[in-house]
Amino acid sequence: MRIMRQPFRYENNNTVYWLIGFNVLVFVLTKFLGFRELIYYLSMIPGMVLKGWVWTFVTYMFVHDIMGFSHILFNMLALFIFGIQVERQMGSREFLLFYFITGALAGVFSFAVYYFTHSYGVILMGASGAIFAVELAYAVFYPDSIIYLWGILPLRAPVMVLGFTALELFSSIFGLSQGVAHLTHLAGFGFAWLYFVMRFGINPWKRLF
Repeated sequence: MRIMRQPFRYENNNTVYWLIGFNVLVFVLTKFLGFRELIYYLSMIPGMVLKGWVWTFVTYMFVHDIMGFSHILFNMLALFIFGIQVERQMGSREFLLFYFITGALAGVFSFAVYYFTHSYGVILMGASGAIFAVELAYAVFYPDSIIYLWGILPLRAPVMVLGFTALELFSSIFGLSQGVAHLTHLAGFGFAWLYFVMRFGINPWKRLF
């Protein structure tokens, strides 16, 4: 347990900008420069994971729907708004560990769900699992922060996070918003919660309220 909670030396290298840059680069390559096959090789497809494509548990986070801009736009906007503050609080090394562990585990969880439901051809892409984890971290670190939903409705950060969680759970149960990986989003929240408990010894519930 002591090794698990050993802190990194603090440094802030603005790695959020690098993450955004890599996401944008992959989007440009797949949408504008003709490298559409990258979507196939980088997205998490359960049937291909069974053939050994385990790297996609990480790379799926850098692929976004090329049919429109909203998927990558809102993900990168959220990463910019919340990620910079969380990285500043954690430090760059801790932030990267947090980001990749929560995102990858959200992918593994989604794979397990797809596997047991025999959904081998599903294509999972997007940084949303890791970004939902970052949003929870933001609420834990800045529980009194006010977020203006849609730029209008003021909400305390914990209310926003719990509201999103409830919405994702509701959508998952009732099958709303087909094509959106609600369980991946919920898994991002869940693994972020566990990360705070196991890595920092912090119960997020006590910080949120």
